[in-house]
Amino acid sequence: MVSASDAAVGRFPTVLVTGFDPFGGHTINPSGMAAQALHGRPVAGHRIVGAQLPVEFGHSMEVLRTLLLRHRPALVICCGQAGGRGALSFERVAINVNDARIPDNAGLQPVDTPVIAGGPAAYFSSLPIKAMLMTLLDAGINAEVSQTAGTFVCNHVFYGLMHELAARPELAGTRGGLIHMPWLPAQGQPSMRLDEIVAGLKLAVECAAVTVTDIRQQAGALN
Repeated sequence: MVSASDAAVGRFPTVLVTGFDPFGGHTINPSGMAAQALHGRPVAGHRIVGAQLPVEFGHSMEVLRTLLLRHRPALVICCGQAGGRGALSFERVAINVNDARIPDNAGLQPVDTPVIAGGPAAYFSSLPIKAMLMTLLDAGINAEVSQTAGTFVCNHVFYGLMHELAARPELAGTRGGLIHMPWLPAQGQPSMRLDEIVAGLKLAVECAAVTVTDIRQQAGALN
């Protein structure tokens, strides 16, 4: 078993879990709260580093890039808030588009701009999203595979993450992706309790840490 003291001194590979600051008029963001809740926990022979990203185009990727190079994680799970969804959503694809319906926390509102000029049209998650889905459903936690991460800062970070993992030799072998989380009950409906979000995220980390090759099964067959 991995102890908290072992994890703290870096004797085990790192899982970087990020969330976001509150935005859009809310004073809380379940993604940042869940990342904070898991910070320092040992999971499946790994240590979790939880971090919070600003809801800002450009600056969010600067912060994430610094974290990637500092920790050289084996696994990266970025988390974001998706109001209107009632399940933890494992995102399949990030697209090379910024198209903000509202300003970010710095007042920026890009329209139809690339995340990375000249980058590929899209990147796929390298997380085992179907295996993660099955793990959460088996535990009675609402989960789904999502085919769109939107075009706001969550997608910006997701695409930027996958571009960094593809382009930097020092991050070769690192896997990553994005999970969207529902609102907390205080934010509106549909929602999910924070303890359930944290439990689901922990299970997702555990599954991703030990599953390199994803299962191949229709997502609907897992519901």
